[in-house]
Amino acid sequence: MTAPRIFVTRRIVGLEPYAAEFALDVWEDATNPPPRDELLRRAQGCAGIVSMLSDRLDRAFFDALPDLRVVSQYAVGVNNIDLACAKERGIPVGHTPGVVTAATADMAWALLFASARNVAGGVEHVRAGRWRSWEPALLLGRAVYGATLGILGYGRIGQAVAARSRGFAMPVLAAHTHPIEQDGVTQVAQDELLARADFVVLTVPLNAKTQHLIGARELALMKPDATLINVARGEIVDPAALVEALRAGRPGFAALDVTEPEPIPPDHPLLALPNCLIVPHLGTSTMQTRLAMADLALRNLHAGLRGEPLPHRANP
Repeated sequence: MTAPRIFVTRRIVGLEPYAAEFALDVWEDATNPPPRDELLRRAQGCAGIVSMLSDRLDRAFFDALPDLRVVSQYAVGVNNIDLACAKERGIPVGHTPGVVTAATADMAWALLFASARNVAGGVEHVRAGRWRSWEPALLLGRAVYGATLGILGYGRIGQAVAARSRGFAMPVLAAHTHPIEQDGVTQVAQDELLARADFVVLTVPLNAKTQHLIGARELALMKPDATLINVARGEIVDPAALVEALRAGRPGFAALDVTEPEPIPPDHPLLALPNCLIVPHLGTSTMQTRLAMADLALRNLHAGLRGEPLPHRANP
């Protein structure tokens, strides 16, 4: 029996055990995704695709690939895929929720601590040779213990972020579309959360309602010494509004794992601001999480090729 052809749009950890089961074609450029024409060419005749967030799987993509039976996204988000079009063609689309929760919540806290205690500024201070002695007012940050944590979007990741606050005696405010019944968490409206929180963590999914959910009006509600932390999707925050707000000092700091556009250009004005910390979408970047993502993505792929229900399907 001929092994089904699978195009994997980026080299990922954990592929090796599946090399004997599938005729794998892997895009080997670790830095850049396949260009559109190459994506379509390499996917021709494939029964399955393992895709990344950087791949645009629109109606024209599905029109060009009549042999495609399953798409398995190596991510939780699927806003790069025309889910309705895939469903019309009977193509299930898998994704990888759950396994990314802990790592993404950890990243939110890494950014929280780094921003609160000026970690990036301290590293630059030492590397630039400016550390002469202990200085009483050098790079003063703010306390995390006892500060108010606001979580906008209280799904799996939002709840995991809140769980990590318990050792820091932090009052937790949460804004969510559904009722929250959890000890130690106070559900409030979005505007109240923005006005009261010392650290605001964004964990909402990206959709038509949440695109640029945080704009000039919302940023102006935040405290002058508050920090905005985004580990969701870059498009949730209006980047032009964020530049102006940070220049005006309200909020006082932003720490971003995701940006709009992504990757962010090196001449983007956010990168010139001393009160903005940006890392290159590292939310799920642990070996354990990436192996778990690969395992779930390939289990979704297996199920789709066999005509069975996917463990996690984005277009039921």
